[in-house]
Amino acid sequence: MAVTCDSLEQVRGQIDRLDRQIVSLIAERGAYVSQAAGFKKDSAAVKAPQRVEQVIAKARALAEELGANPDVTESVYRAMIAAFIQQELAEHAALQLAD
Repeated sequence: MAVTCDSLEQVRGQIDRLDRQIVSLIAERGAYVSQAAGFKKDSAAVKAPQRVEQVIAKARALAEELGANPDVTESVYRAMIAAFIQQELAEHAALQLAD
């Protein structure tokens, strides 16, 4: 829950605190994405458009539940997922070469 700030500096301090948490969670999510690459048999399994849409739907529902803007949440998730798919494709390709 957001606290009421008395200055722009306080707002920025809170945003900086949240950014640290967000980046930490992105790093943790990325570690799981790397693990997932080893379980997928081909690039189609990495891209998994049906799974992407499931994740987006869940993120939108969570946004509604938690009071976040669902459109902003979807945009952030789509960008994050696209970047992670590129990471996973590269890691999957490297694993295939190693076999």
